[in-house]
Amino acid sequence: MPAVTKPANQKGDFLVDYETKVFEDVKAAPGEKALVTFHTVAFEGSIGLVNLLQASRLIAKGFETSVLLYGPGVTLGVQRGFPKLGDEAFPGHLNFNNRIEKILADGGKVYACRFALQALYGHGEGALIPGVTPISPLDVLDIVLLHRKENAFILDTWTL
Repeated sequence: MPAVTKPANQKGDFLVDYETKVFEDVKAAPGEKALVTFHTVAFEGSIGLVNLLQASRLIAKGFETSVLLYGPGVTLGVQRGFPKLGDEAFPGHLNFNNRIEKILADGGKVYACRFALQALYGHGEGALIPGVTPISPLDVLDIVLLHRKENAFILDTWTL
């Protein structure tokens, strides 16, 4: 039987070179915009949190950043908590809320489709995280088209 000769990993060990960057650190030119869209369900995969983190990175790089929550994506923008709203039931439970609040505090804009909010998920506008702007379902395509016209960077997020 083969013998394992490598010592077990220890807390504090480095397993990869996390300092070497391959590509230049791209920054936005003045006035450049970015749009991150979400058609994904909260807590059903990592993409919701990962691309909210990407939205924060875009803001840090100087992009005027908007986030669009539509379809199941509106589930990222509702207030949550247990037993009361704002209470974190377990570590990471409020990751989406905290990240959206940070995006708003850092100057980003977050929009949520009213149709998905009510018709699909049974929430009213009062369920949204404060600062999230509810929009008409007719605005969902138009915000994308407006960003396209402005040559904005668009990151579309879809899960099934």
